[in-house]
Amino acid sequence: MSFELPPLALLAPLGGAVVVYLFLRWVVWAPRVGASAATVSQHALWVGIIGWMASSLQGAVRAGQIPANPNLASGSSTAADLVQLLGWPVLAALAVHAIGQLSYPAPKQARRHAELAVRRIRDFLPRKLAWTTAGILVVSLLFMVQISALPGFDPVLPEPQPTPATGGPLTGGPANGGRDGRIPGAVLAAWLGGALLVLAAGTWLVLWLIARRRHLETLDGEDNRALRTIAMNRLLRTVSTIAAGLAAVAGNFALATPPGVLPDGPGLPLAGLNVPVLVNLVVLLAMWWWHAGDLPSLAAAKAAERGTPLSHDPAAHPAARLSASIGVGLGVVAGMPLLAGLFFIPALAAAGAWGLPGMVAFVAALLLLAIAAGELVIRANYGKADAPVEWPAQPVSRGLLATAIVAAFLLVSVLVITAVGQNALYQAPVWPAVAGVTAVVLAAGGVALLAARFRRGVPDAGGGHGLDGALRAISMYRIVRTLAAYCLFQAGLVLMTTSHALPPLFRDPRSFVPEDAPAAIAAGAVLAAVAVAIAITPVRRLLRDLPAPAGSRSEEASR
Repeated sequence: MSFELPPLALLAPLGGAVVVYLFLRWVVWAPRVGASAATVSQHALWVGIIGWMASSLQGAVRAGQIPANPNLASGSSTAADLVQLLGWPVLAALAVHAIGQLSYPAPKQARRHAELAVRRIRDFLPRKLAWTTAGILVVSLLFMVQISALPGFDPVLPEPQPTPATGGPLTGGPANGGRDGRIPGAVLAAWLGGALLVLAAGTWLVLWLIARRRHLETLDGEDNRALRTIAMNRLLRTVSTIAAGLAAVAGNFALATPPGVLPDGPGLPLAGLNVPVLVNLVVLLAMWWWHAGDLPSLAAAKAAERGTPLSHDPAAHPAARLSASIGVGLGVVAGMPLLAGLFFIPALAAAGAWGLPGMVAFVAALLLLAIAAGELVIRANYGKADAPVEWPAQPVSRGLLATAIVAAFLLVSVLVITAVGQNALYQAPVWPAVAGVTAVVLAAGGVALLAARFRRGVPDAGGGHGLDGALRAISMYRIVRTLAAYCLFQAGLVLMTTSHALPPLFRDPRSFVPEDAPAAIAAGAVLAAVAVAIAITPVRRLLRDLPAPAGSRSEEASR
């Protein structure tokens, strides 16, 4: 197999590493005081989120398969393809966690405190998670060993459909789409095993880096030790999902069998039962819920907050508890349609340009209307006509507002680029459908905005808390968060489903054969992952730290 990587394949990861480093330095940076426990905790959280998103193996689901119709799809069987699809996610995830350790600020005090004890990996390693990760690596390796015995075969080319009148071939399109082929299982097992070996070796190196990194001078000894354990926890959880994802790639490869032959791959006793993918899903959910822990100082502060008397706690107000329950309900509102949509994926795909974008828009509009309904419930139960309406001076933080603007810009840019590419291919454009459903989502957002803006005021139980303004700020946060997540997810979906329309912009359309672009699919998967991360980001500190003066509410709402 020929091996040749395009120049951008090397420059893009380098540029991404620089961006990640600058972003993490910005997160952990605190003016005049250096890195505090709060900023360090946020830094560690973002390292885990970015590393999780960078580890996506979505583009490698067809690794080792040879497409039956190269005009409509592209395979992932060449060495260059396998390096990008399997190697980059592994290296990117490890690099993000390594950059996370290197992006902490340097010591600024005139005197440095030396520690004589030698810091070893096992002193900070979470043992249960480490053994779990090791077990997942072994199971993944076993799946790879099993597919190494599977033979390769050539794809079955599509057959032309005969015309009913003449019986001759029909040039309009094939009746039989053919069947994909695959490379020998030993070849793909070698690539997957190499990726797993790089993952294991890189994990040990990053663990060593976490253990040997210098102490942060603004944290005490307990916080420094806990920070290393938290970093190892997030690294091992990401490594576990990558290892399970590599096993899922092996399972997908085993399902590609010649016509008339049932799947004979690893863990496939029944036709169509992909055990590695099921294992991947279980591991993903387990790692998602595995708690990383808190810094001791922050945990003590949270315990002290929970001990605050209810009469002085704005979060204990019935309207605040109702707002919190609405936030939980939004997760149910989003989860039920998405879960139901899993059973109608073929029908959604058959709906054409309106199918999948319409499903995403339906969920977003449903969330926005649920936020509006929550405002109406708060108004009916706790709103008073004579209570003052408190609208925060800055209802949405600058960071969230900038995220929403960037997300909208990305969606418009993707639609424009895709429209140009589809026009060059003489294909029906997808942008009218996306623009139509986006208009519906924006209308639902307008309804939610009006409901939050013109709701009756909620009087404070204890007086002077600025509760009404905080509740409106929470609703505005949820509205803008939903719109930003929708734009990013829709842009990622368009990239993944119309990746074949991008190459005409960079070459002569007359000599272009439509094929999927792996880079566009990977970029779309990253945008979708970022959208999910934004959608589940909770509202923080809008009620917890409300000061007694009501005039401070706008400052708190802007966080």
